[in-house]
Amino acid sequence: MMITVNSESKKNTQQQVFHNIGILAHVDAGKTTLTEQFLYLTGAIRNAGSVDAGTTATDSLSVEKQRGISVRTATASTKWNGVTVNIIDTPGHIDFAGEVERAISALDYAVVIVSAVEGVRAHTENILKILDTANLPVAVFINKIDRTGSDTEQVIKDLRKISPRAYMVMSQIENEGNENACVKAVDSETFCLNATQALADICEEAEEVFLNDDLLEEKRAEELVREEISFCRLVPVVFGSAKYSVGVRELADMLVKYMPDSRRRSTEELCGIIFKVEHDKAHGKVSHVRLFGGEIANRDEVELLVPEKNVITDSDAVEIEAKPAIKEKVSQIKKFCGSRSSDIGIIKSGDVAAVCGLPSAKTGQFIGSVSLNESSGLVHPFLRVRVTPSDGDPDKIPALSAALSELSDEEPYIDARWENGQKEITISTTGKIQLEVMDNMLRERYGLSADFSPPTVIYKETPSGKGFARARYTMPKPCWAVVEFLFEPMPRGYGVSYHGRLPSNQCYYRYQSHIHTSFNSCLEQGLYGWEVTDFKCTLVGGEHHTIHTHPLDFFVCTPMAFMNGLSEIGSTILEPLLKIRVTAPEELSGKIFSEVIRMGGEYDTPVIRSDNVSLEAVVPVATSMNFPERLATLSSGKAVLSQSFYGYRECKDNDEHINPRRGVNPLDRSKWILWARGAYQSE
Repeated sequence: MMITVNSESKKNTQQQVFHNIGILAHVDAGKTTLTEQFLYLTGAIRNAGSVDAGTTATDSLSVEKQRGISVRTATASTKWNGVTVNIIDTPGHIDFAGEVERAISALDYAVVIVSAVEGVRAHTENILKILDTANLPVAVFINKIDRTGSDTEQVIKDLRKISPRAYMVMSQIENEGNENACVKAVDSETFCLNATQALADICEEAEEVFLNDDLLEEKRAEELVREEISFCRLVPVVFGSAKYSVGVRELADMLVKYMPDSRRRSTEELCGIIFKVEHDKAHGKVSHVRLFGGEIANRDEVELLVPEKNVITDSDAVEIEAKPAIKEKVSQIKKFCGSRSSDIGIIKSGDVAAVCGLPSAKTGQFIGSVSLNESSGLVHPFLRVRVTPSDGDPDKIPALSAALSELSDEEPYIDARWENGQKEITISTTGKIQLEVMDNMLRERYGLSADFSPPTVIYKETPSGKGFARARYTMPKPCWAVVEFLFEPMPRGYGVSYHGRLPSNQCYYRYQSHIHTSFNSCLEQGLYGWEVTDFKCTLVGGEHHTIHTHPLDFFVCTPMAFMNGLSEIGSTILEPLLKIRVTAPEELSGKIFSEVIRMGGEYDTPVIRSDNVSLEAVVPVATSMNFPERLATLSSGKAVLSQSFYGYRECKDNDEHINPRRGVNPLDRSKWILWARGAYQSE
């Protein structure tokens, strides 16, 4: 994901500006507590609530109050020093990383919270890397400086190992590691010193001043700090304790003074992204929108646009025919502060608000245009679960499917699938906590009780070698379509790219567009029923007939060519991997190494610090699903585990991993043709 910066918009001083802030971190780092203290400081709420007591403004779901964790993104609007600040509080648990991924697309900058005691966790490391890739400015709040074991210097050292950006300390601590720890902003002289040192590596002007044993003047230092933060080369760091509201004022002052506002990401045309969808009994579907350009008012009709699949398309390939945009009318526009809302009637460029009255809206869709279409790739669901009514009543399956489909509008990675006549629904998930939350929501919101099967791993597949994929569909008449691809395997993590354009007199461009569209659909199910990835496809042959070809013929032929190619070339199964980080007492290192080896994992040299061992390893998902429970048992709860998705590799076990196919397999040519033409119903 690469966020585009509009330099011209920064010059427009007449445009109202906003600060759209994302609070991001690993679970238990203190995101919701910081948000609560920020809202209290700015006067948005009368009293600061508690996560443990379930009284925070942004944790409004009953499951959030019960578990003491955030499971959905929450928005809150407030003001500080005359600036409107829209806060987007995100979940920290990896099971809900989809919420974080979508929030990133709506932000002007991110505030990343790191615990001064636990340090940089694996999920936080992933977030920082994604923010670097996204070209999004970042500020860091090092939290929990009041706790024993606080080591802010080590945290900053670890941060510098992860990100290429320079880090500049903007506050100073007294009594670190004690309950009476306090924070104050650095004075002018210290600010100029810190700015000169931090900027020397990234700014020629500061480097020259530094080499001359001098300091930047305060006004110039402030200008350069703002500039380098906006260019994503500098990260300001503030210390504090959100629990005791220490450092929160210093953070708020720093944000509105130095961080970039909404003009950095503005567009001339109407453009907005729906980063959250929820369902309200009174207002129906509520779409939370960040608007980059234009404005939307009550009763306006807007276009809903769906970004194309993430398939790299060569500039010479025939483009997919654009689908007509969905147009729907806005009924109401609201501002939220947690569960409380107020009507505002209009949303302007740069602002965040909730739009009601868009029944077709889904999370991740755009409004108006997709000029800032981005994808962060933070989430990779690697588990699939079967869902059935608890009482086994097949008549309840359609209602359960409808409920899960609605939840998929809110969280697309759930990807609920059910075909009429099937006795079960399948959904994707990233962990057990997400399933517990889903079970709770089905009961509370829909009055449905469901059983979830033990999760199975989502594998992928890739062509085993280079080769051709061909099919001729010329019988029974009237029909005529010929398709020929060249498949070439690519490195892990490459994805899929599509290339090739044939002469129009050989195959009309509109038919080549049909081939391209159908090819993208074929990727969902390969030879073994898994998504196909990591290869390059080039259209090298094809033909139509001026009399016999029907426009739908290439939608029949392309899947046959695709599957024929995989059958001829062969398909290699890929398994998902997790990167884990375990911190435990040093005497447990032998047991932990044994567990990693037993899981078929690979580990780096462990780091020993203060009688604790820290081990990083890469392990298969299939063998590590119960590792958290095993680790808790063998360490008596003393070990700390963090894990994140790492990628895919060729499967090393000898098991046969087959995913039951949905619909008719194009390799069964006669049935497929009948099914594709609507003359055959699959069981």
